[in-house]
Amino acid sequence: MSGPEVAVVTIAHGRREHLAAQHRSLALGSRRPDHYVVVAMDDPSLVPSTDLGLSSTVERIGRADGRLPLAAARNQGVRTAIARGAEVVVLLDVDCLAGEHLVEAYAEVVAADPWVVWSGPVTYLPPPPATGYPYHPAHLAGWDDPHRGRPRPRAGEVVRDLDPDLFWSLSFAVSAPAWDHVGGFCEDYTGYGAEDTDLGRSVVARGLGLSVTGGARAYHQHHPVSRPPVEHLDDILRNGRTFHARWGFWPMTGWLEAMAAMGLVRCTGPDWVRVDMDDVDDMVDMDATYEEESA
Repeated sequence: MSGPEVAVVTIAHGRREHLAAQHRSLALGSRRPDHYVVVAMDDPSLVPSTDLGLSSTVERIGRADGRLPLAAARNQGVRTAIARGAEVVVLLDVDCLAGEHLVEAYAEVVAADPWVVWSGPVTYLPPPPATGYPYHPAHLAGWDDPHRGRPRPRAGEVVRDLDPDLFWSLSFAVSAPAWDHVGGFCEDYTGYGAEDTDLGRSVVARGLGLSVTGGARAYHQHHPVSRPPVEHLDDILRNGRTFHARWGFWPMTGWLEAMAAMGLVRCTGPDWVRVDMDDVDDMVDMDATYEEESA
């Protein structure tokens, strides 16, 4: 197929079934990626796959101070993709299924406007029926109901000048030159939270645009999460302080305020501090979920 060479990058720790379903959705889409790079975070048993004729490359990265290095893993995946010749890189959360035209739509908009970082609408799917989610990505359209906290353009529509605080890393695409210009994710962030909002801010600060294309639709596979994500409390505080030092305000305040109402944190002037972790010691381990949810 003509057009720019495209890679899809995802990061994973566990999540074998979700990764396999994502692989299938990419293999059966209207345009296959030229490269599929999976970065295994502290997951030595994850192996490359050639399911449905789509080959994956597996990169590996260890923990950073005991935490999953989400930002560094994404950067490593993009470096690998660009080194293999990708002109357009799509970053897709491991829990996301690609809509039938996701790769094709991202390739088209990035080629047309390469100094914009593009994202697409994401639908959070309900728990799957007994028969599972649709096997072919063309049938995911029947489940389409994008997250209402983000722009929801229809296929063929675009939304320009996205608020950088609404940018998230579940699904987005970037040209190789734009990625180099922005510098990728800040690797000071480890564990859960804030690195994608930081990237959105960095894109705008470097003079690039943020836009949403309705053609690049993704579907987030269901899994249990806690709201607020108290199992990530320490990550949220640490990464929040990093973000505050870089940008002058706190991110994830919705989560922080919800946890303050639970008596777990309190605001002390410019800082948020932990009050007591006894109530969260037995919560789900930090590895259970790491998709970027906006508060």
